[in-house]
Amino acid sequence: MANAILKRTVEIVRDRLGHALDDVTIDRVAIGLFFTEVKLSTGHAGACATPVKDIPDAVCCPGSAMAMPFPGKLRGRRAADLLDEAMEQVGIRRTLGIATLNALAQMANEDRVDERIEIVEGLDAFSAAQVGADDTVVVVGAFVPFLRELRRIGARHWVLEKDTSTLKPHEMPYFREAERAPEVVPEADVLIITGTTLANDTLGDLIALAKPSARIVVVGPTVTMIPDAFFERGCHILGGIKVTDADAFLDILSEGGSGYHFFGKSATKITLRKRL
Repeated sequence: MANAILKRTVEIVRDRLGHALDDVTIDRVAIGLFFTEVKLSTGHAGACATPVKDIPDAVCCPGSAMAMPFPGKLRGRRAADLLDEAMEQVGIRRTLGIATLNALAQMANEDRVDERIEIVEGLDAFSAAQVGADDTVVVVGAFVPFLRELRRIGARHWVLEKDTSTLKPHEMPYFREAERAPEVVPEADVLIITGTTLANDTLGDLIALAKPSARIVVVGPTVTMIPDAFFERGCHILGGIKVTDADAFLDILSEGGSGYHFFGKSATKITLRKRL
């Protein structure tokens, strides 16, 4: 389903932009430790989580050269060509494709009004989900601010995570191995999923495990501003980012920065949700 969501979103972007897409090229790219950004010739920019842990050859060798085939060749390249990379196998090529897709999605969404969708800048996806103390929440990915808020309100919750080093000792009682998703996810009244699952092809499986009444939230810079394909497949809320200063954002990422460094400066949180 992750590929289906990507394919559908690419189709929407191509349809909305039409022939205007032919003239859009890549201006700058930064492949940072945490996120990758693509800036277009139009000034629009998009991001995607950098899959560092999913690159087994991330060392200086011929294998890693094949994993990152574009250094020095991206500026001036047609964005439409790089958009095709979103459908590639997982890795840096897909990351670049999704970042390009997200930049083009911002372009395609300009001055567009859809009465079915509410778009709110500055709203955190967690707040939009309206999590209550009586909810059981499953969080896929170590979203530290979300976990902190869940503890504060006293909601029963679990966090599915592959890498326990991302969790602090006081968070470990809530940890469940990612392999236990078929057991844990169906318990969720609210299911919060990292957008990285779109890049590694696990999003569809997680959505399929949720009970029909669950509120499903997909969050992170990897998430696009075009929610159609997500909503069609059962998601309710998307929490992404809008890059407000593309060059400053690129500088932050190229120097190893993360959300702590760009939110409120070169990017803002943005939430998209279905209107009831």
